[in-house]
Amino acid sequence: MHDFKLDATAVVTGGSSGIGLATVELLLAQGSRVALCGRNPERLEQAVKQLLERHPEARERLFAQACDVLDAEQVQQFARASEAALGPASILINNAGQGRVSTFENTSDEAWTEELHLKFFSVLHPTRAFLPQLERGEGSAIVCVNSLLASQPEPHMVATSAARAGLKNLVRSMATEFAPKGVRVNGILVGLIESGQWRRRFEAREDRSQSWEQWSAELARKKSIPLGRLGSPAEAARAIFYLATPLSSYTTGSHIDVSGGLSRYA
Repeated sequence: MHDFKLDATAVVTGGSSGIGLATVELLLAQGSRVALCGRNPERLEQAVKQLLERHPEARERLFAQACDVLDAEQVQQFARASEAALGPASILINNAGQGRVSTFENTSDEAWTEELHLKFFSVLHPTRAFLPQLERGEGSAIVCVNSLLASQPEPHMVATSAARAGLKNLVRSMATEFAPKGVRVNGILVGLIESGQWRRRFEAREDRSQSWEQWSAELARKKSIPLGRLGSPAEAARAIFYLATPLSSYTTGSHIDVSGGLSRYA
């Protein structure tokens, strides 16, 4: 991939941390112009600072704006601003938010509504806002970051599992509808990926003698992950990069499993 240069404008929602940030960094490293957004202005500013420290040559290729993807007007404004700064987007990475731990018994109507709204509209709003730009480009692509829960639900995450399954179905529908427009739509299904949430659980561990490597390997064993470890945001980002670029030019309506072998579905 080191000699693969990508002359394109990419947009990454939720780009200030985790998989989103790793994806922004990979796109920048491969020569792309990248617009990223996030809800938290301070975290976004810190992400931009970190990116420019690593890629000082990318200052003119990077645009960031605080934006709540659940607010349709904010997303439309972000789309206009990013196009003005970097040109029309030909890549959109929909990087939806966190999961909700709850069972059928203890999930209220309000929690169901909130979870379904988050998972769907965090994709619907950016896709609507950027689709006109994507349609004007060549080889345009949308990639939705999804969870293994979409195909392998967990009873302790019932609302998130259902919403993730709906998003997987939506990717297939959009892929079929957008194909005549020249826009591919795919997704990734992530398993356990190293994140701030797992790092906080590590910091609260009972056995203080355990290193991160030991603690996370024990977690992987308990979760029955065949590769014996958690994934890294960079590993998820590489799968996203493949689906977002001409490397996967004949692929649409599909998903790449990034779960270390955790998946048990056929």
